[in-house]
Amino acid sequence: MGPIPSIMSGLHNLQALDLHNNSLNGTLPSWLLNLPSLTELNLGSNRLTGQIPEFQHKSKLMYIDLSHNELHGPIPQSISNLVNLTKLVLSSNNFSGVVELETFLNLKNLDGLDLSYNGLSVSTINNINNTLPNLRFFRMTSCKIKEFPDFFKALENLEQLDISNNELRGKIPKWVGVIGKASLQYLNLSHNFLTGINQFPWKNLHALDLRSNLIQGQLPTPPLSVSYFLFSENKLTGEIPSTICNVSSLSILDLSHNNLSGAIPQCLGYFSNVLFVLDLQFNAFQGNIPMIFGKGNQLEILNLNGNQFEGPVPRSLTNCRQLKVLDLGNNKINDTFPYWLRSLPELRVLVLRSNKFHGPIDNSKPNLSFPKLRIVDLSHNNFTGYLPGRYFKFFEAMRNKTMPNEKYLSVRSYYQASIAVTMKGSYIDLTKIFTLFTAIDLSSNKFSGDIPNVIGRLTSLIVLNLSHNSLTGLIPSPLGDLAELESLDLSSNQLIGKIPNHLLSLTFLGVFNLSWNHLDGPIPQGKQFDTFGNDSYVGNSGLCGFPLSKECKDNQSQVQPGELLQQEDDSNFVSGFTWEAVVMGYGSGLALGLFIGFLMFLTGKPKLFVRIVERKKHKTLKMLRQGRRRN
Repeated sequence: MGPIPSIMSGLHNLQALDLHNNSLNGTLPSWLLNLPSLTELNLGSNRLTGQIPEFQHKSKLMYIDLSHNELHGPIPQSISNLVNLTKLVLSSNNFSGVVELETFLNLKNLDGLDLSYNGLSVSTINNINNTLPNLRFFRMTSCKIKEFPDFFKALENLEQLDISNNELRGKIPKWVGVIGKASLQYLNLSHNFLTGINQFPWKNLHALDLRSNLIQGQLPTPPLSVSYFLFSENKLTGEIPSTICNVSSLSILDLSHNNLSGAIPQCLGYFSNVLFVLDLQFNAFQGNIPMIFGKGNQLEILNLNGNQFEGPVPRSLTNCRQLKVLDLGNNKINDTFPYWLRSLPELRVLVLRSNKFHGPIDNSKPNLSFPKLRIVDLSHNNFTGYLPGRYFKFFEAMRNKTMPNEKYLSVRSYYQASIAVTMKGSYIDLTKIFTLFTAIDLSSNKFSGDIPNVIGRLTSLIVLNLSHNSLTGLIPSPLGDLAELESLDLSSNQLIGKIPNHLLSLTFLGVFNLSWNHLDGPIPQGKQFDTFGNDSYVGNSGLCGFPLSKECKDNQSQVQPGELLQQEDDSNFVSGFTWEAVVMGYGSGLALGLFIGFLMFLTGKPKLFVRIVERKKHKTLKMLRQGRRRN
């Protein structure tokens, strides 16, 4: 921490200084850049501010990395004096102004240049009298480049070219194919305004990124050497060519957010030993999902959301032992719940929303079911029966509060997994899947019965949506144990009784919806409950208290005509009879107890019986305890 100490100015024999990845602050002292013997300087990933001082002609610097700091101002023209310079990395700062590429063309030894992620505007003067024959990597992301510089034509040895997120327009010129024709391994032209590409002539290209452009027409076949082929968010049409099956080295295929149609080539299902990402979401693909997923395959992400796939879920997916994300949402898949997916040991995300799934969720033998599942979305289907309480019991990843090894769910490099989820009342895209994010969305189905108490064990749950079903019974008090919960939606069901006071423990709750049920009694007051509006409770005529205009009466906690009273110790009414009245039958005669319970329900005047109920309750409970001891 702190500034670079001035005592170092006397280190005249210092050749290399590496202080990267610390918390150094202050400005760059001019003496540091002009130490007479210094050849390597790495101060990347600190908190340095101010401008870069001017360099002297006699400087011996060969390697400079000042990336990921807070430096600002222009790039000094005196950099062109560093004739020994081989690498210059100034990315991720706050530099501004116009940079002439001609500034660097005198640096004949330069083999790496990175000015990405600043506020720079790079001028591409078309002058090829000077070239950079040794340049191997050239990165200028977000530099407002408007055209391909002519000096690229002479870059025969280039290995990495990244000019993404610039202002390139129109078709990619044919001459671009001469750039590193035999050496280019990484090409990133994403996030521009390119409309077409004629060919992929590179023989050793490993990664090709053309995402977020305006490229139209048929999908071109990638070079046979490509492992990472990223072509999402363009305007591609037609089918995936069968020639893609010849690209046997393909590891990531991302064609999402286009207008592609037809069937998926069967070969993509049995690229078993190399393909680990297949992302085809939001296209117009039809037919069945390829039924063949070979044993021993390495598939980690399969995202087919937003297409028109039909038929069942292929059972051969059980061979995908490395699968982390399975997203089949928003299709026309007609099947029962694929319970056999529970055997996949690495599955974190399961999305089946908005299909034609039907029938009950199989609860048989759920041991070790979905051990790492963190996001499950079965909403907008026709599932029936009870909620899968036995599955909830084995959602270990939703109970475990330990930090995962990675912050975001990523797959190797170049690709970031993304899904769409309903969170806090809105359907949003998670461009990065946060590994701590947990969600259960079973909304808009035909589930019935009670909400199982076991959900309260999922203490790391952030989103719970059970709305638009036919759930009955009480709101379980154990839901108040979901300390991390931010969104709870139980609306449009048939729930009865009171809102448990234990829900006041949900201090992170930002969205709370109990509307259109049959709840009654006072709304709990305090903490997060003071922030919810009328919309959270509309359609429950028996509720009272803030924020509703209906005030609670003094006897609101007592039984009201036609009301069903919930006690948090699970003592409750059944069809208008209180358990207290039934228990009284054991002490004073069963017929009398039932008669009192019925009379209370019929007359709606519980005050007449309060004292006798209290006396009988204590006497009866005492007799029951004595009876248990005898037995």
